[in-house]
Amino acid sequence: MPDTPLGSATGDTIVSTDRMGMTPGAHTRPDTGMATSTVGPAAPVIADPGPLGLAGFAMTTMVLSVFNANIISDAKLEAVVLPLALFYGGLVQLLAGMWEFRKGNTFGATAFSSFGAFWLSFAAYVKFVVPDLPTATEYKATGLFLLAWAIFTAYMLLASLRTTGAIAMVFLTLTATYVLLCIGAFDQNTTVTHAGGIVGLVTAGFAWYASFAVVTNETWKRTVLPTFPLRAR
Repeated sequence: MPDTPLGSATGDTIVSTDRMGMTPGAHTRPDTGMATSTVGPAAPVIADPGPLGLAGFAMTTMVLSVFNANIISDAKLEAVVLPLALFYGGLVQLLAGMWEFRKGNTFGATAFSSFGAFWLSFAAYVKFVVPDLPTATEYKATGLFLLAWAIFTAYMLLASLRTTGAIAMVFLTLTATYVLLCIGAFDQNTTVTHAGGIVGLVTAGFAWYASFAVVTNETWKRTVLPTFPLRAR
């Protein structure tokens, strides 16, 4: 039997016939044996921050991957990535992660907060750290940076297998991107780095699709673009 609310909207008393589902702090009425608890007003509903975080990640990843794939070979132009890394991929994605905490989404909060921090740290690394590193061994620092993020992304891939197919493909291709870029950095192999850039473009495509699908489905109030939910067997 569903709970029956009694009382005012600002201090409802919930009477529940499910004694096994009593919440911490609930009281049992001596006359009926029913569990009662006092709850306040309903929490405000907030918009889904997922499409915003995915869009920030997708755009920044796409722009950087264009250079990693050597589609644009002028290294000086790579500075265009830094404003995106600071604001859209970094700050905005970090805020999306904070809103995911508000929604109680552990996976989204961890993913968006972490990758927002990735882009902020990437911008700081390129702008302030790399110029002071020894030219002969700079590749080791870059390789280590990428290795750490490859490990994080790999275990987030495992967690993503209980979200949606769209999100899982983002993490699958992103893991491959980090691994290829890490190998390319440590081995100083531009061919492998270019391959990482190409896979990075694929990653950006999946992230943009996931963002597009969620925001479109939410706006249209029906499934226009599938996200392929993954459920436990």
